[in-house]
Amino acid sequence: MNDSQNRKRETIVRVRDFGSDHASDFAATSLANQMFTQVATAVTKLDGLAASQASGAPREGTSTRDDAREELRRRMEAISRTARAIAIDTPGLEEKFREPRGENDQILLAAARAFATDAVPFAAQFVAHELPATFIDDLKASIAKLEAAIGNQSGAIGDRVGAGAGIAAILEEAMIALRKLDPIIRNKYANDPATLAEWTSASHIERAPKRKAESPPSTPPPKAANDH
Repeated sequence: MNDSQNRKRETIVRVRDFGSDHASDFAATSLANQMFTQVATAVTKLDGLAASQASGAPREGTSTRDDAREELRRRMEAISRTARAIAIDTPGLEEKFREPRGENDQILLAAARAFATDAVPFAAQFVAHELPATFIDDLKASIAKLEAAIGNQSGAIGDRVGAGAGIAAILEEAMIALRKLDPIIRNKYANDPATLAEWTSASHIERAPKRKAESPPSTPPPKAANDH
């Protein structure tokens, strides 16, 4: 949650606690009790979504994706290096196994798939150069691993985006409940200044701290006429 959302959450927590402290003043079926229940439920939901939003899953997804990319590049590098040796007797072969530059994973995956296809007719020659007999299957497994890592990372980021949207929606509902509660509480405790003051404090939303204005640069005093 951002700072503004955290300030609103702090408010609805105070409102929830106010409702709990004064629960005996309201009938179970009263509108006030319904609103306090909504606020308490909002706090529970918010905390769950905030935990999801703060989860390290996207960072773990990035790490897994980096590892999968590195593994695929290592396999492609071995194939490319071996192809250059085979090309001594089979000119032009090295052109089929050039590693792509840059950090674009989709370009890397496309090149890896082409490696897997183009290596089939020359598999025996690659194996003769001490690549494992499973080198094509190993390459395909690394392709699948990177594809899965990309999908998992995208899903984790999507979860965080969804959590952010959910937080905003829940806070909006809680603020509506608070607006409905305000006149109820003020009517209920019209002759109870202490409880009204307690409510005013609980339902207040703190404003964002103001930034200090930057001081203008100081200017040196003017030189005297006889200064040189």
